[in-house]
Amino acid sequence: MVRALNEVPNILWLEEIRKEDIISVGGKGASLGEMASIGLPVPKAFMVTAQAFRRFLVETGLEKKLFASYERLDVENNEALEKAANGAKTMVLKAKMPAALKDDIRKAYKKMNSEDLIVAVRSSATAEDLPDASFAGQQETYLNIKGEAALLDAVQKCWASLYGARAIYYRAKQGFDDHTVNISVVVQQLVHSEKAGVMFTSHPITGEPLTIIEGSWGLGEAVVSGSVSPDKYVFDQRSEKVVDILVSNKKVEIIADGDHGTKIVDVVGARQDAQVLSEAEITKLATYGKIAENHYGIPQDVEWGIVNGTIYILQSRPITTIGSKKEAKEMLPGQKQSAKIILQGQGAAPGIASGRVVIIRDVKDTGSVKEGDILVTKMTSPDMVPAMRKVAAIITDEGGLTCHAAIVSRELGTPAVVGTKNATNVLKKGQLITVDGEKGLIYEGEIAHAAPAPAAAAQQGVAGHANIITATSVKVNVSIPEAAARAAATGADGVGLLRIEHLILGLNKTPGWFITNNKEEDFVRELHDGIKIVLDAFPGKPVWVRTLDAPTDEFRNMMGGENEPHEHNPMLGWRGIRRDIQSPDQFRLQVESFKRLWKEGYENLGIMFPMVSHPDEFVAAKAMMKACGVDVENVTLGIMIEIPSSAIMIEDFIKCGIRFASFGTNDLVQYTLAIDRNNENVADMYNPQHPAVLHLIHTAIQVCRKYNVECSICGQAGSDPKMAAWLVEHGISSISANIDAIAKIREAVARTEKRIILEAARNRDAE
Repeated sequence: MVRALNEVPNILWLEEIRKEDIISVGGKGASLGEMASIGLPVPKAFMVTAQAFRRFLVETGLEKKLFASYERLDVENNEALEKAANGAKTMVLKAKMPAALKDDIRKAYKKMNSEDLIVAVRSSATAEDLPDASFAGQQETYLNIKGEAALLDAVQKCWASLYGARAIYYRAKQGFDDHTVNISVVVQQLVHSEKAGVMFTSHPITGEPLTIIEGSWGLGEAVVSGSVSPDKYVFDQRSEKVVDILVSNKKVEIIADGDHGTKIVDVVGARQDAQVLSEAEITKLATYGKIAENHYGIPQDVEWGIVNGTIYILQSRPITTIGSKKEAKEMLPGQKQSAKIILQGQGAAPGIASGRVVIIRDVKDTGSVKEGDILVTKMTSPDMVPAMRKVAAIITDEGGLTCHAAIVSRELGTPAVVGTKNATNVLKKGQLITVDGEKGLIYEGEIAHAAPAPAAAAQQGVAGHANIITATSVKVNVSIPEAAARAAATGADGVGLLRIEHLILGLNKTPGWFITNNKEEDFVRELHDGIKIVLDAFPGKPVWVRTLDAPTDEFRNMMGGENEPHEHNPMLGWRGIRRDIQSPDQFRLQVESFKRLWKEGYENLGIMFPMVSHPDEFVAAKAMMKACGVDVENVTLGIMIEIPSSAIMIEDFIKCGIRFASFGTNDLVQYTLAIDRNNENVADMYNPQHPAVLHLIHTAIQVCRKYNVECSICGQAGSDPKMAAWLVEHGISSISANIDAIAKIREAVARTEKRIILEAARNRDAE
C-alpha cells in the first residue's frame, strides 16, 4: 500500500521512509530510508518529496507548458534534444518557488541541528535506481552546500536536472512517460570522507559471492565519475577472507571547496601509491554489504565513505547487470595467441567487438559517433549515454568496475575496458581494433569471432545458473517489454508475472480516453505489441499476463482521468478485476489484445486476474471473456492470491476452473496483518514470514497440490532466497522472482530440493 498522494507532505524524514516509498522519494531516497531502518550507518537526512515537486509545477503553472515544450521531440536528434532540454530547464530555474514550500525546506534544514550544517543535495527521480533499471547519474548532485539560500538554489537545480538532455533521452529509451515521472531531493549531512568509494555486494557480472570494493582518497565522486583509477579489493563471502588487493596509482582526489561545491586536487607524494583500505575496513564494509544484500534479496551497488575510522553508507541500489551480456562472442580457437595486444585495462563489461576508434575528449564531440564505432575517452559521463548506445564497445583511460562507464556498459550489454591509463593517447582516430571486455584486452585490427547459439548465450549470461535443473519452476517478473531480453537471458523457466500497468500508464491516457475518443484500436495495438515482445523472448515457456491493476490515483493524472473517483484509500478501492467487471469496455479492450495473440499461435500466454476476493468474480470475468469470443475452456486462466479470502477459498476457485494461482505477497501481507508499510508507526511490523501469512500460503499450496493446479508466487517475497527455500519445503510448484534475483533463487531452490531428497534417503535407510 502506498501513501495517498494528496496526503504526502513536502518533507519526509529518513526515519519515516521505507523502500516502498519510491513514488514519494524516488529510488535513492527510498533505499536510504530502508537502509537506515535495518541499522546501517546512514548520515541523517530529509527528503523534499516528489509530491512537493509536482505542487511546484502546478502552482507555478509550469506543468502543461513543460511537457508541451518537447512533446514531439525526436531524442535521436542531438541538436533538437539539447534545445528542448535547455528550454525546459530554464523554465524550472526561473520559476519562483512557492513560499510555503520554501518555509518547509528551511524548517527541515534548521531541524538538522545547525543552520550552517553542510549537506549533500542529491536528486532522486522516480525513474532511477529501480530494481530493473538503475541507470545511475541521470540527474544532478550538489555537494558541500551550506546555508538556506544555497540549499534552496540546489534543490531547484536538482528539479531542473529532471529535464536535462540525458534524462529526457534515458526516459524515452526506457519507455518511461515524462508526465508521470517526478523527482524528490535528498538533503543529507555531508560526510567529509577521507576515503570513499563503491562496493558491489556480489560480482557485478557473474553474480559470484565475491564482494568487490573500489576506493580512493577524498569524496566518492572521484570513483563514481571515473576521475581516478581506484584501489580494488575482493572479499570472498564463502571463506570470509580478503582474496585480492590491487593498489592503483591515485593521482587526484575530490574534496570540499570552501563553503560551496567541490574541487579536484592532486594527491602528492607516497600517498598516490598507498593502500586506501585496511583489511579490517574491507571486512567491515563487506559485512555491511552482505546485510544490505540479504535484506533486499538481491545484490547491491553501495556507495560508502570513511571519516576518522567510521564507515558511513551513502547510497544503495540494485545491481541490474548480473548476467546481462549480449550474445557473448568468443574468439575462434588459436586467434588470440596470434593477435597483437596493443593495450590492456580492466575488463568491465563482457563481450567482444571490433570497430573503428572514435576519440571523444568533450561531450560536445559525441555527435561524431556512429553506429558500430569504438568509443575511446578519458571517462564517460551521463551526457554521453546517447552515444554509448550506438557504439560496439567502450574504452576509457580511468575508472574501475564501479565507475559510470562500467555500470552503464553492463546495463547496455556493451563490451567495455576501463582504466587503461592512456587509451586516448595510444589509439588513433579511425584505427581498426578489437575489444575483449571480459579480459580487458584491446587487439590490433579486426579479429574474426563467432557467437554461440542463443541457448548457450543465455546460459553464459547467468554464470552457469541456467544449467541447474530444478523440479520447481523458477520464473521471472517483468514490468516493461524493454526488459524482456535481459529477463530471458537469465534462463528463467517463463514469466510468472507480466504487469501491463506500465504499458497502459506509459500511454498517459486512461483506457476510458481511448474508448471516448474512438481510439480503441490504438490501445489494443499498443497492448498487443508490448506483450508480444515478451512472448517472443520466451518461446514455448509460460508467460502469465496480469490484467490491469492500476489504482484510481494513478489514472487521475492521465488524460481521461478527470472523472476518476477520489478514494480515501485507492489500494483498497476500485482496482483489479473488480474494476474490470464493472467496466466491461475496459476489460473488452484487454481481451481483444489477448485474443489476437492466441490467434497468432501464442499458446503459452496465460491470463491472471488480480484482486480477486470471491470465486464469483473469476466466474464473471471468465463469462465476459467468453462473450468476447474467447474459447475459455482452452486457454490458461488463473488468479492472484492477494486477499486472504482468496487463499481461504482456493478450493472453490479450483472448482470454478482456475488453471493456476500465484501469491502476490506484497498485498497479502498487508491485508492479512492490517499493516500499512508506508506508515512509520507500524512499518516495522510488516513481516512476510508472519505465522498467519505463512499459514495462508501453506494451506493454499496444499490444496493446489491436491488438485494438481500450479501454485506460484510473484510477490517480492519470491525474490528472497530464504523464503524460496521455505516455499520449496512446503511444495510450491513455481517461484517467480525479480530479474536480478533469478540466479540466487535458482541456486536456493536446487539446494533445498537436494536437501529434501537426501533427508528422505536417510530416513529410508534409518527404517
